[in-house]
This record gives sequence, structure tokens and C-alpha cells, in this order.
Amino acid sequence: MCTATRIAAWSEPAGKEKSLIPRYTREEMGRVWSDENKFQKWLEVELAATETLAEAGQVPRAAAAAIRERAQVNVGRIRELEARVRHDVIAFTMAVGEAIGDPAAARWLHYGLTSSDVVDTAQARQVRDASRLIEQGLARFGEVLERRAQEFKHTPQIGRTHGMHAEPITFGLKIANWFAENRRNLERFDLAATQMAVGKISGAVGNCAHLGPEIEQKICKRLGLEVAAISSQVIQRDRYAQYLTTLAVVAASLEKVALEIRHLQRTEVREVEEPFGDEQRGSSAMPHKRNPVSCEQLCGLARVVRANAQAALENVALWHERDISHSSVERIILPDSTILVDYMLARMTEIVAQMRVFPERMLHNLEATRGLVFSGQLLQDLVEAGAPREEAYKWVQEHAMAAWESDTSFRECVATDPRIGKFLNAAALNRTFDLQRQLRWVDAIFARVFAKSSLWKSSSHS
Repeated sequence: MCTATRIAAWSEPAGKEKSLIPRYTREEMGRVWSDENKFQKWLEVELAATETLAEAGQVPRAAAAAIRERAQVNVGRIRELEARVRHDVIAFTMAVGEAIGDPAAARWLHYGLTSSDVVDTAQARQVRDASRLIEQGLARFGEVLERRAQEFKHTPQIGRTHGMHAEPITFGLKIANWFAENRRNLERFDLAATQMAVGKISGAVGNCAHLGPEIEQKICKRLGLEVAAISSQVIQRDRYAQYLTTLAVVAASLEKVALEIRHLQRTEVREVEEPFGDEQRGSSAMPHKRNPVSCEQLCGLARVVRANAQAALENVALWHERDISHSSVERIILPDSTILVDYMLARMTEIVAQMRVFPERMLHNLEATRGLVFSGQLLQDLVEAGAPREEAYKWVQEHAMAAWESDTSFRECVATDPRIGKFLNAAALNRTFDLQRQLRWVDAIFARVFAKSSLWKSSSHS
């Protein structure tokens, strides 16, 4: 049984198996991928087709009206029939035909359609609904990132490269970087979601032989979808690959934030801490533990979304005008990936909104190497003052290594070196080791990052 079949128990018989991941399924997204909603979307395609054909004089209007009035979804009956006929769309049309009751009307159900006309077009509407929830999640996450970036805009922190102390930044700059990436993710995702919002009613090989392109266009318009300009029996799966890989990029960005928080929460760093509940327990054996388990969870879930993207890429190449090798895969990867990204966005939004930040600890860590983090500025100032670059590099590195090995003040070391004193006096050295000089462009960077902030907020699809 596919994941979509097990998502939720809404309108399902008691005892039916649920999703593999109910732990991560939020209510609204779960409803999108429930079997009840899937079959309802199928029925909406069938009704749109029948009514469009009735308007065109190809289906009796009385039959279309009867189908509209009586057709309904019975998930239990569809499953019962599918167990016999081994074809989900046939089981669906049989069950709906039974509900219609009147054979004279029911015979016009599914007229001129093939299974993928219904399944792919209905699935486009499911994906559209799922995408709206993810877009809202991206927008909410961006709002929280902006608020916390502004909160810590001028909070000094040591920047790290290769995990080692590099030069000063602010914690606000780090969060602003996350914000900018998240905004790019929203732009990428909007494009990918738009590419998915297409239907097709082009028949078994895509030649529109039975209903024609004009009817196809009208049915899709009735359903609020663009029509695929050309298709085979299926909507082409490059669209799906783009969508799933975009979800993977979103998940990777969330993992990036989660991994950073994990590193900053390490005992010897302790600059940031993810939320920890009053009654939360960190370890069954060690009562002192406050582990970054939520961020670790998100890092793990990102791996699943990335793996699903690989499966979506494998689905692009199908035999001729269609095989069904993609179908079983998509029953898993579409619900699971949208469910996971929806969950990850909500969880990470909560983490960033509530994370504890320790500015004093950040300053303590910045100063831990006793001025070494200004070595790059010292080198630059020496060169500007006329010192040969290679010679200046050797002088600075010599004192940096000595200060590192002996845990002494780097500034005191360089202040007593006549080679350096020849080019930089005490006042110049004060400027070299001025923390605020390192951070003087923070406001300018923020102005660039948040210049379109009002546009960002208006993009929330709430």
C-alpha cells in the first residue's frame, strides 16, 4: 500500500494502516494527501470533463446533470473493487458509477478519457494545494528570520572557516544570510510549483484524438489549471523532477540552519541553544544533557527529501509514450516530500523563533584567542602603510603562531616588534584591533538584504 493511502484516517474504516510518517504529518498537509481527497480530486476532473462535453453537445446535458448530482466518493468501496480488478481508476469509475445509479447517465462518466488524464490532472491540483501550504511556511520562516536578524544585527560573534576562528561578524549577519537563502527558495519554489500546475486531457498517447485540444483547454481551465502544450499519455516528468529537487534544496537550506545551531550549541561553544521544554529530558542516563535533538531530526529528514529527489530524476525517462514505473514511486515521494518539508519548515520556524542566544558567550569566544582574529586586518594595514606584503605576512604569522602556542596576547606581541612599529604606531594599532571597524558595514549589508522586505511579506500566500 502506498504512502498516500496511509496518510490519515479521515473517513477511513477503523484499523486501517496509516502513513509511514504520521509523526511528521501536519493536519492540513495530511488532508491534501488523504485518499478521500485524492479520489475527490479525481471526481472533480471527471465532472469538469462531463460538463464541458455537455456544453459542447458531446454528452447529454441531462446525463451530466445526473452525474453532478449523484456522483460521490466511497473510499471503502473503491478499495474493495480495486482488490478485485487490480486497477485503481477502473475501481474508482465503477464505484462512482454505482453511486450515480442510472446506467443511462453513468455510461457518460469517464467518456473520452484515459486513466492518466484523470490521475495526472487531479494530482496537479493536489500538488497545488500542498504547494500553497509550503509557500506559507517559507513566508512565515522568512518573517521569523528577519525579526531575529534585526534583533541580533549588532551582536558581535566570531566568524568561523573550517570550524576555526576567522574574523568577527555579527550573529545578525549569519541570520540575514539564512533569510536571503530562504527568499531565494521561495522564488525557486514558486517557479517549480507553477510548472506543476498543469493538466492534460490528451488521451492515451497525447494526440488528443478523442476530445481534441479545444476541449482539453476548456476542461483544464474549468479546473483552474494551465494546459500542458504537449504531453504523451502523461504530463512529462521533468516537471516533477524540478519540483522534487526544489523541495530538496529547501530541505538542504533548513538542514544548513539546523547544523549551524547544533554546532553553536556544543558545550565548548554554547552561543546558541535550541528550545528545551520545562519537562523535556535530554538523556535517560545523564540528567544534565540538553541535546539539540530537534535540529538533529531535521538534518536526518533532509536526507530523505534529497533521496526522493533522486527518485524523481529517475522517473523522467519512461518507455515511449508511457509506462508505469514512475507511478509507484510518486505515490511515495510526492506525499512524503511535501509532508516532510511542510513539517521541517514549521519546526525550524519554531526553533529559530524560540532559540536562546548568549551574546556574552559570543563575545567571550571572539576574544578567546586574544586578538588573533585581527591578523588579517594587521596584514592589510601593514601593506597599506608601505610594508612589503611577503615580509609583512611573515612578521604577522610569526607573532600569531607564538601567541597561539603560548596563549598570550597577540596584540602585545606585535606592539613590541620594531619591524611592525616602523609602519604602524600605537594609534594605528588601536585602529587595527578595533572590533567596530570590522563591523562597520553591517548596516549597509542589512539594507541590501532587506531592501525587498515588504515584497517578501506580501508574498505570503495566507
